[in-house]
Amino acid sequence: MIETVEAPNGGYRFMPGVSQYSAGVAALQGFTLERVRFTKPVPIKAGFERIAQVLKDAGRPLTAFAACELRSPAPFTEEGFVKFNEVYTGTLKSWGVAFPNGLNPVARSNVCPKIDPPAEPGFHAFTYTVPAANAPASFVIAGSGEAPEGKGNYRDHAVRLGDTSPAAMLEKAKWVLGEMERRMSAFGGDWSQVTATQLYTVHDIYPFIESELGKRGIFRQGLTWYFNRPPVKDLEYEMDCRRVYVERVIEG
Repeated sequence: MIETVEAPNGGYRFMPGVSQYSAGVAALQGFTLERVRFTKPVPIKAGFERIAQVLKDAGRPLTAFAACELRSPAPFTEEGFVKFNEVYTGTLKSWGVAFPNGLNPVARSNVCPKIDPPAEPGFHAFTYTVPAANAPASFVIAGSGEAPEGKGNYRDHAVRLGDTSPAAMLEKAKWVLGEMERRMSAFGGDWSQVTATQLYTVHDIYPFIESELGKRGIFRQGLTWYFNRPPVKDLEYEMDCRRVYVERVIEG
């Protein structure tokens, strides 16, 4: 089983990922994860302020912040993505969110709507821990595009770079689905436990929607397809998934 690390004072454990985010989180025993979605993206600075207030109102410390979903205007260059992440992780550190052994505990997805994109990067949703005796297991798996992380860049390692043919999209989808399964396995999870699956691409998924997504049982809980691109140029397909039982929506 893949090793996970407990986030200090967070009420969750995480699967190590890269400096900007973890590969996924799961609530510790005695806690559960709750998700809050904004009606529209809230710019990063204001979003952090809104999240801090929600945590305060819930009687939770800032370190209970476990995962988030971002929306950006357009895919970043590799260099632009690094600069954005420096600002984002800097705020987490100022919150006292510890980075055990330099590892970021907070899971994340960050995608770019093709239609009606935000003017600047912002929060679409976030997830945090709350005390809950005897709660069922809950987890959030971070978004992944069709390239392994931690390799220095995405472009040199992407599956079928620059190819969006049906055969290439199938290969990209298989790789990402496998990565979702690998990450879930760190928490003893699988598709049968998932309460929501989100897919992000502007390309046709119909040729493999039954053969690859359907056969895994994803449609038991439904699939949310966002007409969005992954956050880095030249990536074309991304997914994330979660097992979260309490979700609500607040004004953006």
